[in-house]
Amino acid sequence: MPRAIVVTSGKGGVGKTTLTAALGKVIAESGYRTVLLDADMGLNNLDVLMNVENRITFDITDVIENRCRPRQALVEDPFTRGLYVMPSAHGYDPRVNGQALRAVILGLLKSFDFCFVDCPAGIEAGFHRAVTACDEALVVVTPHISSVRDADKVLRIIDSYGIKSDIIINRARGDLMLSEEMVPAEEVAKVLRMTPIGIIPENDKINLASNFGFPEASDAGEAVKILAENIITGSRRQYDVTKKYRGFLGAVRRSLRRKI
Repeated sequence: MPRAIVVTSGKGGVGKTTLTAALGKVIAESGYRTVLLDADMGLNNLDVLMNVENRITFDITDVIENRCRPRQALVEDPFTRGLYVMPSAHGYDPRVNGQALRAVILGLLKSFDFCFVDCPAGIEAGFHRAVTACDEALVVVTPHISSVRDADKVLRIIDSYGIKSDIIINRARGDLMLSEEMVPAEEVAKVLRMTPIGIIPENDKINLASNFGFPEASDAGEAVKILAENIITGSRRQYDVTKKYRGFLGAVRRSLRRKI
């Protein structure tokens, strides 16, 4: 059954858009037709991250106002077969409401297996518009008190809409979790009262100018693959961000990382 999943967060700067792009890439590579819809009207940058900004002819506003068909607005990813982007508008248009967005998504799901909606951060109108247009939600949170607190508020709102939700812990540093300088993943799960569907480590090699930001050979790339598998199959396998920092060699790695 086709799935519409909104990727959201309580606050900005948690890596939501980068994670949406990376997740879409991995799921498309697994053989599922995937579309990424940018719902951040006016502050959109998914097209830039995906390196398709110069290939856009129409956007979601053109679709909603019947200036083009949905297929005409889609931009195929130049690197991954089966992965497409539905660009956002460059400014706010009141006609792009939750009902209109939902209609676009339902139309796309006739041709796609997954539609991931990149949602604006916060809990303003753009958030409600994106969330109510989807059936599932992934809430991205970092292991910091402020992010966890904001994620808790977002999860309560999503629950009030009767939408299934999961959390993804992003930018986790295993060395700092072991030394209790960062909130452990287990504590985040306890506060938010749910088991994460994915834990993604911080990656110093991430380059936003590169395709999707997550090098496939990196720890983060491996963690995104596990996350994608969990979303597809419903499993709950977790990437252990602390594993390489345990034991004697782990202590050496922690020491070296502190000096970088």
